[in-house]
Amino acid sequence: MERTSSSPAPVVRIVPWSDDDLELLRRANAPELMDHLGGPESEEQLMARHDRYVELSADRTGRGRMFRIALADVGGDEAVGTIGFWERSWEGRQVYETGWAVLTGYQGRGIAAAAAVAVAEQARAERRHRHLHAYPSVDNAASNAVCRKAGFTLLGKCDFEYPPGRVLLTNDWRLDLGPAPVP
Repeated sequence: MERTSSSPAPVVRIVPWSDDDLELLRRANAPELMDHLGGPESEEQLMARHDRYVELSADRTGRGRMFRIALADVGGDEAVGTIGFWERSWEGRQVYETGWAVLTGYQGRGIAAAAAVAVAEQARAERRHRHLHAYPSVDNAASNAVCRKAGFTLLGKCDFEYPPGRVLLTNDWRLDLGPAPVP
């Protein structure tokens, strides 16, 4: 069913990543979800990514955090995607970057945009960096729409290396998180 403007926005919860979320990461590694990112990862790469996600989510220094996306209106705790934010250097400044994946059966409902708003609030609460960036491929219409719906501003196109060794043409979207603390 396609979501229309009269459909209510989904109510999502973002839950800190844990050891129990490996199967979700495997499900998000589907070819159709990894198409704009160079294709699915090997099991070894997935395990390394999962370990990084668990470590980042245990960190309390403000470096970032990974989450699973769950629908609040679905019984139980069914995971429907992943989202997070993490530090990176961009154009000589430290910023947060965000990225997400929503499982195929849940796309087109506004879930990713609602989760992006929620993750921006988490990043804002850290009071560590002024901006949150997203770098979807210029060909990824859905992720570019998520950025627009979540309130990001399009700064323009840029070359972005991901995964390491593969340069993608992406859009640089930025969300102002408010003043960062003075060091």
